[in-house]
Amino acid sequence: MLSDSGKELAKEVLVHGPITRTELGSRLRLSPASLTRLSKPLLDAGFLVELDEAPGPAPGRPARPLDIRPGMGRFLGVKLTGDVAHGVVTDLRAGVTGQLQRHLTSREPEAVAKLIAGVAHDLGVVPPARGGAPAPALFGVGICLGGMVRRARQVVRAPFLGWQGVPLADLVEEASGLPAVVANDVVALSAAHHWFGLAKGETDFAVITTGAGVGYGLVTRGRVIDTAEAGIGLAGHLPLDDNGPACPEGWQHRGCAMSILASGPMVARAERELGRKVDYDQLLTLAVAGEAVAAQIVGDAARALGRLIALAANLTLRPLVVLGGEGMGLWDVAAPQIRAAAESWRQAEAEPLRIMVDATGFVSWARGAAALAIQESVGRLG
Repeated sequence: MLSDSGKELAKEVLVHGPITRTELGSRLRLSPASLTRLSKPLLDAGFLVELDEAPGPAPGRPARPLDIRPGMGRFLGVKLTGDVAHGVVTDLRAGVTGQLQRHLTSREPEAVAKLIAGVAHDLGVVPPARGGAPAPALFGVGICLGGMVRRARQVVRAPFLGWQGVPLADLVEEASGLPAVVANDVVALSAAHHWFGLAKGETDFAVITTGAGVGYGLVTRGRVIDTAEAGIGLAGHLPLDDNGPACPEGWQHRGCAMSILASGPMVARAERELGRKVDYDQLLTLAVAGEAVAAQIVGDAARALGRLIALAANLTLRPLVVLGGEGMGLWDVAAPQIRAAAESWRQAEAEPLRIMVDATGFVSWARGAAALAIQESVGRLG
């Protein structure tokens, strides 16, 4: 197996490549001799490649940047909801090369694990039976879900699935024959944006997600924060409006993030006040068209999201916030209101807010799960 220094080198090239040896040595504080020693096994294995010569830092000394071969291996990422498994296959830099979704026929853990193995097979990345045509290598499986996860292996609690104490990684490995890793979905999304996404190269930022729930993630000093409290849903109960709706989960408070921003409570409020059935997209469309009830609900949500963005930036002392989740249609229809509300909670002397928006919905969740599998694979390089 590679040393810790070798794995760190592989990670740096994976995230920042193509990269010259000079820059790589500076980032890792390695001498040229150490860099050569550590990179040789990765070059021999084909994980790293040398690109064509480019002008070097000194005259007459062309450099040959190092990079990875993104297509040398593929990864399966799966986002689980209470009803659907959203799957993507990615290359080594989490670039999506295929996707599909499957409805859960059962929420029993063993059945879900078999379904995930089936998703891998249907996407054509599991090595075929003897005598079949070659298939691209699948290096690992990442699964993310809304809930608490321990040590990237066990689902402690997943309310949408009704699970407690489920050894999901073991079950998926048994069903698929592939290494598996499991994480809270917001932790996975934060990792994906940190290594490969909108916040690539950033060391400090917050992640806020909206959709069926409200999630919060944090990256600080280049590290994704993954603690025992990730997945409890604490951010969903932050107070945003004392006069807002009652908490949909029965807590004794009003106007929490869940009650104003989650798609279910927004739709339920619209249906009560409109006296008819609507879905989330229809609610947003009605608001754009000027329907008074819909416009009020969407406006309340926009102001609440703006306040939540400001709270995240103010409390972390970092001005960058990444927004994501399947509820980002709200940004599409109310971005000016969201920005205005966020800026109203910032002082003039504070740095300007930087808001990045990932509007890819469930694909981004599944890609986050694949990113975790990629990160795990770096630790298994041999």
